Amino acid sequence: MRIIHTADWHLGKTLKNTSLIDEQDYILNGEFMKIVDDVQPDAVIIAGDVYDRGVPPVDAVNLFDEIIFKLNEKKIPILCISGNHDSASRLNFGGRLLAQAKFFITTKPQDNPASIVLEDNFGKVYFSLIPFFEPTDMREKILGDDSTEKLTADDVNKFYIAEARKKIPIGKRSVAVAHLFVTGGVSSDSERKFVGTVENVDKKNFSAYNYAALGHLHRQQTLNKDSQNFIRYSGSPLKYSFGEANHIKGVTLVEIDGEGNVTAQNIKLTPRHDVQVVKGTVAELCKLPRSENFIHAQIEDMQNVLSAADRLRETSCPNLL
Repeated sequence: MRIIHTADWHLGKTLKNTSLIDEQDYILNGEFMKIVDDVQPDAVIIAGDVYDRGVPPVDAVNLFDEIIFKLNEKKIPILCISGNHDSASRLNFGGRLLAQAKFFITTKPQDNPASIVLEDNFGKVYFSLIPFFEPTDMREKILGDDSTEKLTADDVNKFYIAEARKKIPIGKRSVAVAHLFVTGGVSSDSERKFVGTVENVDKKNFSAYNYAALGHLHRQQTLNKDSQNFIRYSGSPLKYSFGEANHIKGVTLVEIDGEGNVTAQNIKLTPRHDVQVVKGTVAELCKLPRSENFIHAQIEDMQNVLSAADRLRETSCPNLL
C-alpha cells in the first residue's frame, strides 16, 4: 500500500499579519496535487490541524473543500483527524455522509473507536484515527464520576489506543493517525506550546502499529525507524515562522509491503515564496540581489538608521515582513 502522509496545513495562517492563503493555494493545488498525480497513492492522510483556528476564514474553508473534492475525483481515500487548532465540531460537519465517498474524518474520541479498513493486493490494512483531545475528555470513561485523579495525555492516549487495537486482528497490517506531542520530538516556534510535560505521549503506545502517521510538530522527523514500527511526523507543508527558515518542507511517501515492512521518504514541496532570515547592516542588505522571499532582516548597524524597512523594501526585499 502506498500512502501520502501530510499534516498541519494550518489553512488561514498568517505570518507577521500577512495572509498565507495564496501560498497555501499554490502549494496544495500545485505542488501537492502534482505529487498525488505522480505517486498515485492508495490513500492520503491528513494528521490534524487542517485549519489554523477554530473558526477559519471563508477562503481557508473553500481551499480545503477544493482539495478534498479533487482527491475524491481521483477516487483516493482520505483519512483525516482534527488537531489542537481545529474546531472538532465544525470540522466534523457531514462526516458520516462523506465517509460514503471514502473521506473518513474523526474529530472527537469515540466510546468504541472503530478502524477504517482499506485493501491492497496483499489484503486489509487497518487504520486507527486518533484525533487530538484533552485528558478531561476521557476522564469519566477511564476513572468514573467520583475520582479526583489527574490524567495526562499519555494516560488517555494509552487507554484510547488500547481500545482501538481491540478492533484490529492480530498479525494484520495497521496504521495509526494521531495529532500529539511524542516525547523526543523536536518542536518549532510556530506550534502552540503546552507548559511542562503533561502533554507528552510515549512512542511505545504506537509499538503495535506498522506505521504511525503523526501531526502537530512542524519539522519533518522520524522517531522510530524500525521497518515494522515506523513512527514519523510529516511536518507542515510550508514554513510558518522565521524559526523554520532552515526546515525542508514536504510530504511523506509511505509504502507498506505485504509483510508489513515500511519504508518512508520525504518528498520536498517548493513554495512560491520562501521564508528567509538575512543579517547585516542596512547598506549591506540593500545591495543583496532582489528577492521575492518573505524576509526577516536582522539589522547589525551600531548607530541609528532612518527608514531602514522602507529602504530594504525599495531595493532588495520587497516582501520584508
